[in-house]
Amino acid sequence: MSAEPLLTVADLQKWFPVRKGLLIERTVDHVKAVDGVSFEIAEGQTLGLVGESGSGKSTTGYCVLQLLKPTGGSVRFMGQELTTMGHGDLRDMRKEMQIVFQDPYSALNPRMTVGNIVGEPMLVHGQGTRRAREARVRDLLETVGFNPDFTNRYPHEFSGGQRQRIGIARALALNPRLIVCDEPVSALDVSVQAQVINLLQDLQRDRGLAYLFIAHDLSVVEHVADRVAVMYLGHIVEYAHAADLYREPLMPYTQALLSAVPVPDPATGRQRIVLSGDVPSPAHPPSGCPFHPRCPHPRKDAACARIVPPLEEKEPGHWAACIKQTPTAIDWPEQQAAGATLTPERVIPLAALHTRRDAVTTPPSTT
Repeated sequence: MSAEPLLTVADLQKWFPVRKGLLIERTVDHVKAVDGVSFEIAEGQTLGLVGESGSGKSTTGYCVLQLLKPTGGSVRFMGQELTTMGHGDLRDMRKEMQIVFQDPYSALNPRMTVGNIVGEPMLVHGQGTRRAREARVRDLLETVGFNPDFTNRYPHEFSGGQRQRIGIARALALNPRLIVCDEPVSALDVSVQAQVINLLQDLQRDRGLAYLFIAHDLSVVEHVADRVAVMYLGHIVEYAHAADLYREPLMPYTQALLSAVPVPDPATGRQRIVLSGDVPSPAHPPSGCPFHPRCPHPRKDAACARIVPPLEEKEPGHWAACIKQTPTAIDWPEQQAAGATLTPERVIPLAALHTRRDAVTTPPSTT
């Protein structure tokens, strides 16, 4: 395995302009859907990206694949910068990174047969002869547990779980190294969800795939992710190994999300943390901590509305952005006026987490 991660995202931003005017449009504001997101994914690993609807999860995934052009930041994949890459080079790079969409009903062209849908990526990239592509399509459908004799049928003839298997087969057609899974099981029944999750895990084990697994259901992410990043209002507010985050979440927002996960045993009680209010508008985020208007923590005070808590390592390998455990947060109204900045010495870059964590947990190579 190379020293450099497969995917490195640094300070990613995606701002959507708000325009007004009839004859002459002008930009009057921006919706900050993603604002300063950083993470890494290594070969064969899964990063779970979780949060409420509107937190910027899907937008982050689309920016990683350059389906949406980022406003700022860096996206390095296989050692190459994607944000400055030309159209032709980016087209070639997309053979190595694919996506499984959230809605299996709208993600497939209703006018194309299953065989044409799965074989289209190979046709677009000019791979193989017609006969070779047809054989490859049958192999892919068998791999995802779909009957290859149904290649001449249309998507409307199949259930949601079967359609999602078709979407996964299409994503595998070019042998990618990274797949962005944009809530791939949220539209499926619980029993079908388990089948699709097991399929994704089997494919990862057999092919060494890396996943960016986007979901709002933390119970699903718990079974598939090596690391978990929690997003709120365009920011990552907690980041840790999955076991650490589920055992002891530090951010009050993460605690509230975990309290909403259903417990299958009715005899087991769980205190539900109910958040007040709605998610603030990304166009007009609150001052200070973006979560402070809804935070149920008893230690919340006026400082939360003034201090911007950076993402810091609270415990080994466990990062959170919360003022109650953040000694180096900057009081922006006073200190920013005096010229204070968030220097690298005061705020450790998120990407450093992997290096520091792996340096402790990974034994030295003997080869």
